[in-house]
Amino acid sequence: MQNIAIQVKDIQKSYKKLSVLKGVNFSVEQGSIFALLGSNGAGKTTLIKILTTLLKQDKGQAIVNGFDVVSHPDYVRHSISLTGQFAAVDDMLTGQENLIMIARLRHTEQPRQVADELLARFGLTEAARRRVATYSGGMRRRLDLAMSLVGTPPILFLDEPTTGLDPEARIEVWNVVKELADGGRTVFLTTQYLDEAEQLADRLAILHEGKIIASGTLADLKKLFPPAQVEYVEKQPTLEEIFLAIIGKKEVR
Repeated sequence: MQNIAIQVKDIQKSYKKLSVLKGVNFSVEQGSIFALLGSNGAGKTTLIKILTTLLKQDKGQAIVNGFDVVSHPDYVRHSISLTGQFAAVDDMLTGQENLIMIARLRHTEQPRQVADELLARFGLTEAARRRVATYSGGMRRRLDLAMSLVGTPPILFLDEPTTGLDPEARIEVWNVVKELADGGRTVFLTTQYLDEAEQLADRLAILHEGKIIASGTLADLKKLFPPAQVEYVEKQPTLEEIFLAIIGKKEVR
């Protein structure tokens, strides 16, 4: 049996009278890519904030890397990194300087060596001494991901990491995420891009109106979709069709 990296049990969260999370349950296996899908306002970012100790739930329990997010937040923070929707890089510094700064903040030994190794890994060596203000969107996002790996945290949270990127840059980020999972990292991904989840995720869950309404592999979710009509070729449903059918936004013919 796989070890569990993240365990979520009956998580609930409200803002005044607005109930955002209404009893969320799921688990994420170590070394896997888990995609949480949901429309704007579904509660994805609220859930990530709870799992990364930035927000306390009202009820329920969340365990990350074996530690309770409420009773042992410091241990959780040492186990994770968080990359948000917008690259958290300093435009005035070079790529190398950004990485050295983070390495020093995390008390990493030999920060320059760590920085240079990550620059090489993410294909940024030639741009290492250029100011980040001159980087393309894809380069900025790769640098942001590199910064999140300083100190080798075992669990990586990516909150809509390809928002605003062009198709080529999105594919660059996808390749990096796959490489991280292949190296044993656990990746928790939120996204509105269904093709992104289809490309990357080992398992998926759909968060809708504060609850997980479906979860499993892509093959599992396809079983929830009505059987395809056989014409000349049996058409397999796309993840977008499955998503819309499950949340009831579209009648399936």
